[in-house]
Amino acid sequence: MAAITAALVKELREKSGAGMMDCKKALAETDGDIEAAVDWLRKKGLAAAAKKAGRVAAEGLVGVSVTDKAAAVVEVNSETDFVARNEIFQTYVAKVAGLALDAADVEALGALPYGEAGRNVQEQLTEMVGTIGENMRLRRCAALKVSNGVVAAYVHAQVAPNLGKIGVLVALESTGDVAALEGLGKQIAMHVAAANPLFLDVSSVDADALARERDVLSEQARASGKPEAIIEKMVDGRIRKYYEETVLLEQLFVIDGETKITKVLADAEKTVGAPVKLTGFVRMALGEGIEKEESDFAAEVAAAVKGA
Repeated sequence: MAAITAALVKELREKSGAGMMDCKKALAETDGDIEAAVDWLRKKGLAAAAKKAGRVAAEGLVGVSVTDKAAAVVEVNSETDFVARNEIFQTYVAKVAGLALDAADVEALGALPYGEAGRNVQEQLTEMVGTIGENMRLRRCAALKVSNGVVAAYVHAQVAPNLGKIGVLVALESTGDVAALEGLGKQIAMHVAAANPLFLDVSSVDADALARERDVLSEQARASGKPEAIIEKMVDGRIRKYYEETVLLEQLFVIDGETKITKVLADAEKTVGAPVKLTGFVRMALGEGIEKEESDFAAEVAAAVKGA
């Protein structure tokens, strides 16, 4: 068998645009024959996938999976919303969400076995890129677990069971009634989807974010010309408002608009029959943070007319 050198892998990558590990595998399968390796990659859909990899994928689906005392959420992106309605894509996202229960991070998730074809999660996605014809990406995953209690989930803008545009997980630790906990968790998860908190409690607020906020508020208050003692009180009041906007336990429950989440939990203890502690939450919205290409349709038409 021919030696698979780094130079050979590099040459194949340049010819095919495929990933390094895929190139190594292709060379191993073809005994180091570059042209045969290119054909091997094309047959597997890997070369075609590489060509599409530069295109922005900001659509797709968020999927959740819930089991006893644990739940996971994943985001898988595609280029268009049309793919999100594809049954093959939906099946993939749902299965990957289930696998995410045992994955430490998205890299580990991508390496897990996917099915009987012998591919892992990432390889199966690459295969789908070649089949469906759009760039796709396994972007992120998260999971929550409890020792006692439930991890409740909510999916907003659902297009299929447990698949939609926003996925939320809420972990409630308690030895109380499970059905009551699930109902409470679902309501709080819906609140998280709507209110989009950034932190669980005041102690978990990022110190740098808080310092920046205090600095901005101080400058704004000084512009009023009031004494420093008054300014300090003004800033403290605005920081409390900042907590109410960004900290889950300090927010007002969106369902009634009056009760703080901490009190919602305290009041629920009577129904649950035991103390309830909210230990964590995850909110994953499709495409957040992805810079989408802005297209000028009129300019595109004008350019097409000029080129005609």
